[in-house]
Amino acid sequence: MKALKYSLFIFLFTLFSFTNVHKYYVSITQIEYVKDKQSLQIISRIFVDDFEKLLRQRYDETITLNNNEDEATIDTYIKKYLLNKIVITINNQPKAITFIGKKYDDDIMHCYLEIENVASIKSFQIQNKVLYDVFDDQKNIVRTKINGKHKTFVLIPENDKGLLNF
Repeated sequence: MKALKYSLFIFLFTLFSFTNVHKYYVSITQIEYVKDKQSLQIISRIFVDDFEKLLRQRYDETITLNNNEDEATIDTYIKKYLLNKIVITINNQPKAITFIGKKYDDDIMHCYLEIENVASIKSFQIQNKVLYDVFDDQKNIVRTKINGKHKTFVLIPENDKGLLNF
């Protein structure tokens, strides 16, 4: 009996010691058209550790997110990166996105973006390449609420655009 327990322990230890834990790389971007304000409001949720890895590779190896230091520099890097990786076209016209700010919620960073002066939307296209340059298996989920209609896209590096027509 003792030998059986010992063998079982060794088997389980070996099994769990050499099993790779698979981590999922995903961001969620929520986009809502607020007609009263003629504004497209965007919240992008990204894991802090994933974005920190990106910022360290791309801009500064010493950056640490969510430690209340160098926030102005971090905001500059986040703005530069997101405005380069998220492209939105409304009615066949590329639109300027404004980075409003960010906040941390445990291990998630919420990035707030906006497109102003949007009188109406007849077509909407988004390209979201966030973190594709760091993680090959990154997925970017985009949820939209435009003109009262809900639509969700799952974007991957091989298919990084979503299109809606109204």
